[in-house]
Amino acid sequence: MTRTESLRLAPAGRRLALAIIGVLGLAGCGAIARLDAPPGRAAETIQPLGIENARFWFDSHPEAFLREARLAEGRQVAALPGGRRARLPASHMLALSGGGDNGAYGAGLLVGWTESGRRPTFDLVTGISAGALIAPFAFLGPAYDPQLAEVFTEVAPRDLVLMRGRLRAVLFGEALADTAPLYRIIERHVNEAMLSAIAAEYAKGRLLMIGTVNLDLGRPVFWNIGAIAASGHPDALGLFRRILLASAAIPGAFPPVLFDIQHEGRNYQELHVDGGASLQMFLYPVLQDGSASFPRRERTAWLVRNGRLDVEWATTDRAILSITGRAASTLLHYSAINDIVRIHLVSQRDGVGFRLAYIGPEFRAARAEPFDTAYMRALFAYGREHGRSGERWISTLRPIGSIEPVPPPR
Repeated sequence: MTRTESLRLAPAGRRLALAIIGVLGLAGCGAIARLDAPPGRAAETIQPLGIENARFWFDSHPEAFLREARLAEGRQVAALPGGRRARLPASHMLALSGGGDNGAYGAGLLVGWTESGRRPTFDLVTGISAGALIAPFAFLGPAYDPQLAEVFTEVAPRDLVLMRGRLRAVLFGEALADTAPLYRIIERHVNEAMLSAIAAEYAKGRLLMIGTVNLDLGRPVFWNIGAIAASGHPDALGLFRRILLASAAIPGAFPPVLFDIQHEGRNYQELHVDGGASLQMFLYPVLQDGSASFPRRERTAWLVRNGRLDVEWATTDRAILSITGRAASTLLHYSAINDIVRIHLVSQRDGVGFRLAYIGPEFRAARAEPFDTAYMRALFAYGREHGRSGERWISTLRPIGSIEPVPPPR
């Protein structure tokens, strides 16, 4: 190329650069207005609706959750026929992971577990993302199995999200999809009757925790749903519904959820997204030593991984969306593996039994699109069989490298 030709191309290059800058500028101008976030230094002390123990920060001050857990066990002891001299029965804890439409696995497993006659009552239930949507039903027990099955087998993609124009969403929006349909499902099932039932179980010493991420702080938040339900606050139900919606708000795909906060006479808003932005599964704070903190009793942690342990094989195209998408899915996969390993090690430290169920490599149903109804029904049936048999729980972890990648279904 001659110098003259390169000079002729320069204006075109400048026009392209200016166009890119203009697009970025429009995207910045398209930011949706919101109130200021609460000052970071005060975040840990602010409790929505003025409920003293509405939420916890596991990454600092674990003693707050420890105090809540001790009070819960005190309520369990007080409810025993023999009073405080009686011995508490074995304790069971359930952790439900994220996984999107793979949540159908955990839902099916719980229904099958009920049918086996061996499903325990859980003293602690925790949930992230899809696991958060399962958690209230799991917490309240077999009576809610029909609703749980409906949520994960009778929905189609249009029942959960409304897709927006991609270019407009990128330039002027906060997400590619609108979750108004999902919120309507939450409203239908998460009602005053459910709230009252959760409050009643909380009074018996049982805990239900759901995780989101405070995006302003970049920190995970763990919401104490039983305390919120038992508060009697007129806005408790609305807060509960928004927590569920926020826990499923995949950043970029689904809109984040705003929480109105008051602090020192000023109104603020917190921005929360899917708890999976920080972790895929949780049980209790790593810094909390359960072996020393609680009365001696048999304890078992049941982990439901709404996903696989093996790596799903896929050809990655040399295109930005394909590369970044594959990298993101890989990141989330190994984040989940790390969470499982962490809980396993903490369970060993604290003398807690460990059980894990997950989607095995033999499950090969095809998925036409995210939240494909046929795929979710097949996965629900697969999980249901796992729950019925009770033979798929593992108590030790194999090296991840020993699990062969599985090619996609033909």
